[in-house]
Formats: sequence, C-alpha cells, structure tokens
Amino acid sequence: MDETSTYITTDAHGVRRVAGTRVSLDSVVLAFQDGQSAEEIQRNFPTLTLEQVYGTITYYLGHRQAVDEYLVQQRTAWEQARAKNDQRPSAAIARLRQMRAEKAGHARGAAHASSLITI
Repeated sequence: MDETSTYITTDAHGVRRVAGTRVSLDSVVLAFQDGQSAEEIQRNFPTLTLEQVYGTITYYLGHRQAVDEYLVQQRTAWEQARAKNDQRPSAAIARLRQMRAEKAGHARGAAHASSLITI
C-alpha cells in the first residue's frame, strides 16, 4: 500500500483534500509550486500539521503527472462555474454589482463636479 495516500482523501464532490481537513490538495500544491516552504504553507494553513504538509508534498511528488492533470481539471471546472455564475448571478450578487456600479457612478460624478469648481 502507498503510505502517502493516507494524507489525501477525495470528498463526495470529487475534490481531493488533505485527510481529515477541509484544505484542498490544490491549495497545498499550488503554494508549493509557488516556491513556499512546507513551514510557510503550514503557517498559511494552521489547521494542517507540518507532517500533513510534508505528506501532501510527498504525495504530489510521487504522483506528479496525475496531480497536475487533476489540477488542470479543477481549474477548468472552476472557470466554467465562474463563467456560469457571471452569466446568471444570484439576486444578491446582482444587487451588489448594481450598488458597486452606482457607487462608482457617484464617485465619477463627484470628481467631475469638483473639476468644474473654479476659484
């Protein structure tokens, strides 16, 4: 049996996570790929032990091709979900976007008005 597999589990949605946590494999691997040390990763994810971080990195290094393919799939799924949400946002998101646009419009109007004032 591959002992490193005890550090990674797959949840009901097909997301790979550090076993016993909600931290995704993606989070640890992407931090590692960005050059963060295991200690830095552990500080950024305090729910993980240093052993879990090293175990996750070891799992990645031992299954690099499969994990890299998984990361591409996850990125694609994320981009698709984001595009779908952008096309049909929830009512709450639509209200927030409208409020942001109105606030930006007021700010532009105030800036324009102040530029018209002469002394």
